[in-house]
This record gives sequence, C-alpha cells and structure tokens, in this order.
Amino acid sequence: MNKEIEDKVKELSRRIVGTGQIVVTAESLTGGMISAALTSIPGASEWFERGFVTYTNQAKHEMLDVPQSILDRFSAVSTQTVSQMLEGAIRHSNATMAVAVSGIAGPDGAMPGRPVGTVFIGWKRKDEMAEVGRYEFKGDRQSVREQTVAVAIQGLIEMLDERQPL
Repeated sequence: MNKEIEDKVKELSRRIVGTGQIVVTAESLTGGMISAALTSIPGASEWFERGFVTYTNQAKHEMLDVPQSILDRFSAVSTQTVSQMLEGAIRHSNATMAVAVSGIAGPDGAMPGRPVGTVFIGWKRKDEMAEVGRYEFKGDRQSVREQTVAVAIQGLIEMLDERQPL
C-alpha cells in the first residue's frame, strides 16, 4: 500500500472511531483494494463491516441488485451503475456509509467517451442521496487503481467532516 493511501486510512480510522458510523464498500476495478486498505488498520472491525467485489456485470446484478436495464443502457462504467451499487451495498449490509467504484483501469477496455482511466466513484449515507463523481486518472493500471482508492477513502473522510456539529 502506498504512503498516501496508508495516511488516508489512518486519518479515516482516527476520525471514525467512536462515531457509530459503519462503512461498506462496493468495488469493481479495484477488486477489493479499498476494503484491504481499510482493514489494514488494527481495530477496523469497529467501523468496517463488509466489502462487495463485483467485478462483472453479473456480480453487480446478483450481489447488489443493479438492474440489468441500467447495465445495458449505461454500462458498468457510469454514474447510474455506481449509484445503484451504493444503494445495493447499503441495502445488503448494516452500514451507515458506503463507497462504490467502477471504471476502466486499462490497458484495454476504453469505450467511446470513456478512455482508459475513466472512473466513477460514489459515496452515500444511509437514507440520503448518493453523490457520484467522474474522474479521469492518468498512468498505468496500478496507478489508476491506487488513485481510485485514495479518492474513495478521501471521500469517506469528507463525509465524516460533514457530520461534525457546527
């Protein structure tokens, strides 16, 4: 795990302990890297419940209830799919916060309007609307995946910051 990701995980852990928040992940292109990073910290079981690795469309449909119509119409690499992944992850867990990712890590897989490095990352609190962003990361496959993990964890930290009383 690179130093940036390690530092972000430590920060998330420090901020989330004692809040009662529980995290779930739904991962495609990262193949479990976010979950692995989050659980690299002792005590993560207090705030991390589970992770879904849904690398294929079939897995997204079966494990997270992503409608086949969404996958067919928008593809797996879309705001709509990541939004549904978030919904499914929350529904199939006891989590209060979810992060989901889907994208094209490369070197192949580019689609019209979606070059290699295109990644959709979303965050959701239970009973609130999902927020999904589109990113275009540069670099090789590993670099795209690591950048995705770093942004995903940073978004969880920012969700916690939003929960702080004024």
